[in-house]
This record gives sequence, C-alpha cells and structure tokens, in this order.
Amino acid sequence: MISNLRYRFLLVLIVLVYIAGMFVTLFENDSAQFAVMAMRMVQENDFINLIKGGTQYLDKPHLHFWLAALSFKIFGLFEWAYRIPAILVTLLGAYSCYGLGKLLYNTNTGKLAALIFMTAQTIVLSVIDVRTDAVLASFTILAIWQFTAYVEKRSLLSIVIGGLAAGLAFSAKGQIALFVIGVALICHLAYTRKWESVVSWKVLEGLAFFSLAIAPMLYAYYHQFDLHPEKVIRGTSNRSGILFIFWEQSLERTGGTMGEASKDYFFFFHTFLWVFLPWTIPAIFAFGSRIRKLFKSKFTYNPNYDFLTIGTIAVFFIVASISQFKLPHYLNIVIPLFAVLTASYINQVIRTKKKKTLKLLLGSQYFVLSIVFIAVVFICFYVFPFENIFVSSILMIFCLIIIYFCLKKEAYFLRIITLSVCSSLLLNAVLNLHFYPNLLEYQAGSNMAEIVADEDIPVDEIYKISNYHTWSLDFYNRYPVQYTSLKAIENEENAWLYANDKDLESIKAAGLDWDQQFTVKDFRISRLSGSFLNPSTRKGKLKKMHLIHIR
Repeated sequence: MISNLRYRFLLVLIVLVYIAGMFVTLFENDSAQFAVMAMRMVQENDFINLIKGGTQYLDKPHLHFWLAALSFKIFGLFEWAYRIPAILVTLLGAYSCYGLGKLLYNTNTGKLAALIFMTAQTIVLSVIDVRTDAVLASFTILAIWQFTAYVEKRSLLSIVIGGLAAGLAFSAKGQIALFVIGVALICHLAYTRKWESVVSWKVLEGLAFFSLAIAPMLYAYYHQFDLHPEKVIRGTSNRSGILFIFWEQSLERTGGTMGEASKDYFFFFHTFLWVFLPWTIPAIFAFGSRIRKLFKSKFTYNPNYDFLTIGTIAVFFIVASISQFKLPHYLNIVIPLFAVLTASYINQVIRTKKKKTLKLLLGSQYFVLSIVFIAVVFICFYVFPFENIFVSSILMIFCLIIIYFCLKKEAYFLRIITLSVCSSLLLNAVLNLHFYPNLLEYQAGSNMAEIVADEDIPVDEIYKISNYHTWSLDFYNRYPVQYTSLKAIENEENAWLYANDKDLESIKAAGLDWDQQFTVKDFRISRLSGSFLNPSTRKGKLKKMHLIHIR
C-alpha cells in the first residue's frame, strides 16, 4: 500500500478541493432551495415546520435542514456555512468506509476505501451541490459498519451506534436508508451464517436507540401534518406525516407520482459510469471478479471475501431500476459499498501480485486521466477561457504534480492509486475554481442579488407576478421574493418587480410603467447543453431576468 506520507498528502489535497468548493455560489434548484428552507427556520425560529416557498413541504424529512439551520445559527447565512455539515458528514462517511473495509478485510483495504469514497465524482459533487444525499450516504454506511461490527464482535456499543446512525439516516431521506441497511445486514448474515447474533437482548437496545434518533423527526411530522388534517399537500388533505415517512414515500417514488416517471431501466447502469469516476473501471472489474468467485464457490463462506457489498449493490440496482423515479444522486447511498468492494479487489490484486491485471488497471486509469485532461483543456480554453491568473497558476501546479507522478518510475499499484486520486483532484479543482464560478454568471437570481445589494434596494419591496421559484435570489437577499398581482402593484408606492420577458409584456399590457431597470442573463445551469457550452451558440440559449421599479 502507499506510504502514510503520500496517503496523508492526498487526503489534504482532497480536503482542499472540498474547501475550494465551499465558497462557490449556491446552485439552483435543490441546493439554493434547501438553503432557503433552512434559512427560514433560523429567521422565524421555527424548527418544526418544513416550508417550501410558502407551501407545506412533505417530501423529505428534517435532518438535513436542521443541520444546515444549526450551521447558519453558528456561522451566519453564508453558502459556505450551508456546506459545512455536508463536508463534515462526508468525512464521517469516509471514516466509516475505512472502518468497514478494515473489519471485512484489513487496514489497507479500509484506507483505500476511504480514499476511493472521497474522490468518487458524485461524492465530491455532493459537498458542492449539497442536497440530502451527503447526510444519507454517510449515516447509512456508519450504520452498516457498526451493525456488521456487532454481528462479528457482539459489541453493545456497536449496535447502539448503529441504531443511532440508522435513525439519523432515516431522518435524512426516509425509507431508502432502512432498505439499504437492512439488505446489507441480511446479505452479511446469510453469507456468514451468524443468525444467532440477531437473537439477543442487545438488538432491543439497538432498536431503542434507533427510536430515540427518529423521535424528533416523527414529532415534527406529527406536529406539522397529523395535527392539521386540513392542510392540502399536492391536492390531497388528511395527510399523515408519520404514515408518509413510514409507507407512502416509497410508493410515491417507485410509482413515479412525485415527479416525471422514467422508463429507462438501464438509467443507473449508464449513470454509474460517470458518478464513480475515476474508479469506474476498477469497480466493474471488482464486481465481475467477485460475482464469478461467488458462483464458482456456490456461495460457500470464504473469509477472504464478503457478500455484504456486492449483494447490497445488486439488490439496490434491481429495485432502483424498476422504480419509476430516477435521479443520478440516488446512487450516492451505495457509493460507500462500491468503495469498499473496489478497494478490496485492488488490494487483493496487489497481494496476489497479478501483474497482468495491474497493468490492465493502470492502463484504464491512464485512459481516465487522459479523458480528464481533455475535459480540462476543453473547459479552460474553449468553454470558459482562462482569465484569472491566480486560478490558472493553482491548476498548473496540480498539472505539474500529476505529470511528476506519471513520469515517476514506481510500482504499478502506487501509480494506479495516485493517478486515480489525481484525476479526481484535477477535474474537481477545475470545476470548483474555474468552471462553476464562470457558469454561475448565468444564474440570474444570485447575480441579481448582487445588484440589489449594490443599489441598496429594499429586499422587502421586491415582488414577482408569476409563480416561478427564485431560490438563489431569496437566499442572497436573505429575504424571499413575495408573490403578488398586477392589481395589487398598482396600489404600491415603491415596488420593485422581478420579472422575465413574458412578465414585462403583461406589465406593459396592464398600463404600468417603470423608471429603472436592471437586466441579467439567465440559464438553467443544472441542465447543461452542447449549445450552451459552445461559446458561439451560447447567446441563443440565454434568457433574461429583469428587476424594474414601478413608478
């Protein structure tokens, strides 16, 4: 395995890339939306009710919003404060990967699993574009690690921590956490034949601490929804928050009633190709190798392998692929298991000195690195050409470090690990320091908030006449844009309207006029297209948002 010095050096670089992303403007929709929801909790001192744009919010439980609100309370209403809990729980998730890898295999596997987890593309993205998945993935793998430790060692502390972690994972996103944790435990028990560990009073302790962990979330749901059957949620009254989180949530997601249904049964398979970069190819090798060995041994227990990771991944992919509602970040919950599986495979190849396989893996990682280099050149010299000397200097240093390790003559496995991590570092350093800051120049809300601050426009006098969301403007104004009607605006003495081109036509048709106007470019940055990335056609894909003063 790589030396402790190099390992720590790589960890420091990874954390620095995370920190660089902390100060990037919040993305619409989810990051900015969730930040506004947490901001409302702090401003109104209401930590019970989840409110989205003035409406009752049932879809996701409370933990992520509570953590963000706590960070806001401590540090203030800043984008970096919103991201702090995600970074901290991700570090906890990395340590849990280390713990599970060490428990199932050895210390080297654990160390590599943590490194793989922290550099997987979707995990790096989850600490920048922060949603509920960072909290979900980290507490889920913590629960799996601790429950597995209980099965192996019968430790009371392990099952207590596992129960608390499972409760927190459930409080982050609901039943999917319990599903993955449950499948992982069943797979491990079935493979090791240690079913007797379930028949113990200690299991009741675990359940008690699980109940303790979910109690605040259940109380909040009960208070917001069960006590108020008159509330209408997505066209239906008499909604029970407790029934929803324990039962209805899964039915709505698998049935596609919470969003646009997807019939692509291979969605998660092709999505995995990019979300686990730069480790995708080793992961595919690992999965294929373990499947062959399991069938060859007829699933006979072998202490050199595990069924927990591969079994849980397989079941998750089958169930998730059948679901009608699919998004890339849904894979985050099994990324820690992929990290442990991939680390155990690479470590096994190293220990058994399979030179041919090591060469193949090294070649695959050189290929990934070359793709990353092409992407970096494309971004930095075509999509958004370099203008900032400081940022370009930092990225040049990254490139020199990578070139050094590419040219350095050392063992295959050292180059596999180092170059893979460097691929992630280079790509995400470019994204965090160069691509995202330039991309966010086309996010109207956050840019308009700068104008509002510069012009000293009263945020409580800004309105909108259409019911579209304005999350980034709401957050950076520290005040939500209020919805109103044109008729009501006529009676306002000093009103500002945040409007798109269609709204301006309606305002003109109503006979209203304005004496000041500020205009910013607008693009849905979460839905990139080739036409937008191409500088010569970008202008045609842009819309405009306006802030006008009605006179």
